[in-house]
Amino acid sequence: MSAAARPVTAGKTRVCPHCKALVLESLSICPGCRHHLRFDVEAAQRQEAAIRALEVEGEVSHPRGEDPCEYSIVVTVRNDKGQEIARKLVAVGALQSGEHCSVALAVEVLPIRAPAQPEPDVLAVVPAPAEPQPVPAGRRLPDGTLLTPPGMKPKR
Repeated sequence: MSAAARPVTAGKTRVCPHCKALVLESLSICPGCRHHLRFDVEAAQRQEAAIRALEVEGEVSHPRGEDPCEYSIVVTVRNDKGQEIARKLVAVGALQSGEHCSVALAVEVLPIRAPAQPEPDVLAVVPAPAEPQPVPAGRRLPDGTLLTPPGMKPKR
């Protein structure tokens, strides 16, 4: 766990400071307004690992006729016993003759913990070759060359 990571309590919520929507406390980006809620690597990895469990998109068209019609978009969530957990009115509006609007619903499922990241490949640290140290004039090198003062040619 990184130093910035916080323990995750499944289902705990908080209010997004940007759009005031109720969001999961563990998220790093608000799903409503898409603003950053915190800069936490582990939370970002969790959110990237989200699985899109349900995605529905559809279009609502004005029924044939001249008079405008109104619409309401309501989302209802039920648990496995069929009990209503939440019911939200998402939007209302009106359609004139020939108009349409589209509606998309997505449900993402997030893991409680960030997925394990593979260990990065560790590169071997190879020391740089040492700079050759200057050899004082008049010394013989291993190849037999005699170093001489500047301006004179070396002898073999």
